Amino acid sequence: MSDKSRVVVVTGLSGAGKSTAINALEDLGYFCVDNLPTSLVPATIEVCEAGGIRRIGLGIDVRAFAFLDGAAPTLSRIAEGRDMAILFLDATDEALLRRFNETRRPHPLSAAASRASGSSGGLAVLDGVHLERERLAPLRALATIDLDTTRLSVHELRRQIIAHLGPGKAEAPRMRTRFVSFGFKFGVPVDADLIFDVRFLDNPHFVPELRRLPGSHPAVRDFVLQSPEASELLEKIGSLLEFSLPRYEREGKSYLTIGIGCTGGRHRSVALAEVLADNLRRKVELPISVVHRDVGRAEHTAPLEPDPQLLERSATEGAEGAPRSPDGGGSKT
Repeated sequence: MSDKSRVVVVTGLSGAGKSTAINALEDLGYFCVDNLPTSLVPATIEVCEAGGIRRIGLGIDVRAFAFLDGAAPTLSRIAEGRDMAILFLDATDEALLRRFNETRRPHPLSAAASRASGSSGGLAVLDGVHLERERLAPLRALATIDLDTTRLSVHELRRQIIAHLGPGKAEAPRMRTRFVSFGFKFGVPVDADLIFDVRFLDNPHFVPELRRLPGSHPAVRDFVLQSPEASELLEKIGSLLEFSLPRYEREGKSYLTIGIGCTGGRHRSVALAEVLADNLRRKVELPISVVHRDVGRAEHTAPLEPDPQLLERSATEGAEGAPRSPDGGGSKT
């Protein structure tokens, strides 16, 4: 691997997607600084390199307009001895105008014009876009990657950034998949993307010798998996996840949480989450982890075995412990 620092400069029109691009670089492991005056770029890179940071992302745009005149020579100077890319993002005037209308934010040059004139008025958004194109022309001339984001969604733009600037396949960040077993009685996980309800399967809770054992115990796992319904359920869920997980990753998801729920989160959901994770690890090349959210909580809240003597006593005593009269009420004093 080269010892050269990798520096990516993100610039372009306001509203063209620079924030999305910088977020994508951060996901790729870049240390990013946005809205940086060009005069501070060399010192920033040197400080990062002194700290061992070899992937650096810099956002430079018209908000630093007072420093734009020196941008081209500064970037040419820092490119020496480094692997540098300049990404320029653009879009049509109509697309940029629509995005500003949706966010209801003024154009950066409009706000600057208002401050300079001391008045509440400023440039119209479209006038700001035209002036911004003019001022960013020297940076665009240096661009190594020029992307038109007019017809790109944020997910499509992220995929483009990864395709152009991401590392090799072996180093690329992969979507992390997490199975969470839980009990519906304690609430559904708020971060779950997919939820599967397995409460229709036979419940080991009603087997005295299995009640206190967790779903990870071989005896409980064998009990849960012995039914034809459990085998068919594993096959169907496994097929669905084997099909969908690579496509979730292709769409740009960084992580996926799959909830497997039973009543108390101690037996059936635990056993099935473990088996599903093991099966998927062999079929898809993705990092997969398992979390059992409620297995300990269920242990402490599970009802105790009923005491036969207490049952017999409750059948012969009233609500306050007095012997019942033949008509079902408490005895009269």
